[in-house]
Amino acid sequence: MINLAKENTIETTDLKSAYMNELIRQAGINPNIVNVEADLANVINGPDFKKKYPERFFDIGIAEQSLSSISAGLSAVGKVPFCHSFASFASRRMCDQNYISCAYGQNNVKIVGTDPAISAGENGGTHQANEDLALFRPIAGITIIEPTDVALMTWAIQKAAETRGVFYIRVQRVGNVKIYEEGSTFELGKANLVREGKDVTLIATGNLMLKTCLEARELLSKDGISARVVDMFTIKPIDAACILKCAAETGAIVTAENHNIIGGLGSAVAEVLAEGACGAALRRIGVPDRFGEVGTTDELQRAMHMTREDVAEAAKKAIAAKKR
Repeated sequence: MINLAKENTIETTDLKSAYMNELIRQAGINPNIVNVEADLANVINGPDFKKKYPERFFDIGIAEQSLSSISAGLSAVGKVPFCHSFASFASRRMCDQNYISCAYGQNNVKIVGTDPAISAGENGGTHQANEDLALFRPIAGITIIEPTDVALMTWAIQKAAETRGVFYIRVQRVGNVKIYEEGSTFELGKANLVREGKDVTLIATGNLMLKTCLEARELLSKDGISARVVDMFTIKPIDAACILKCAAETGAIVTAENHNIIGGLGSAVAEVLAEGACGAALRRIGVPDRFGEVGTTDELQRAMHMTREDVAEAAKKAIAAKKR
C-alpha cells in the first residue's frame, strides 16, 4: 500500500544516505551481506558501512571490471554482495563481467549505479550513462529498479537483499523530491499511479523525470488537459498491464526518462504497446541520440529537451495524434 506525500515536498534525506542506511540495516539481519566498492565509497556513504562492518567492506580500487567479477566470486561462496560504482562504469565498463560472471553464472549480485545520465552533470559526457538501461535490459533474468525517493529506496534495498538474483539499482544520489510517505509498501514489477488523469498518461522513471512530469501536469491543467502520472520504478520486469490499461483509458502516452530515448523506458513501453496491438499515440522524452556534455543537471535538461515544457508539448502532440 503506497501513501503519497503532499505535493512539492522536498526530501530531508538524499538517496545515497537512504541506500547506505538500509544496507547497514540489512547487513545486521543477514551476516552474508558485503559491500564492495571501486574507489567511490565516499560518494555513497561507504565509510559508514566500513565503520560498522569493517570485515565485510572491500574497496578494490579503480578496477571496475574486477568489481563485478569479485562480487560474483563472493556470491559463489555464499555472500550477498552489493557492489557500487558510477552508472557509466557499472554498465559500460563492467558489461561483459555483469553478463558472464554475474548473470550467466547465476550469481546473487546487486549492482548499484549512481549518477546516471544528466544527473552526472559537470562530470561530462564520459561519465554520463545515457545508455545503461539499454545495456542491462537484454541481460536474461536481471531485475532493474530506479528508486524514486527515500521510501522506495529503502524498500528496493530490502527487496534486493531478500531476493536471489542479479539486480541493477539505478540511483540519482541527490536533489530528490518526496513522492511517498515512509512505510509505503511496493510491489516488484508493478507501477504506481501517482496522479489521476484522463486525456494523456505521463510515464516516468526516476525522481528527476517524475518530478518533471508532475510539473508538466500542472502546465497541462492550465490548458484544460487532464494528465495521468505513473511511476514506472521497475523497468524490468515492466508493468505491461499498467501500460496497456493507460493506453486504453487515455489513448496517448508520453514516456520521460533520464536516459537515451533508445533502449530505455521509452523503448520498453513501445514494445509493450506494439505486442499488445494497441493504437495509442506514443511520444518519448529523454536524452536524444547524442553524447553528453558538461553542465549542471538543469542546464543539461534544457539542452536535451527534457524539461516540463518539453513533456507538456509532447503530451499535446500525443493527444493530437490519437484524434487522427
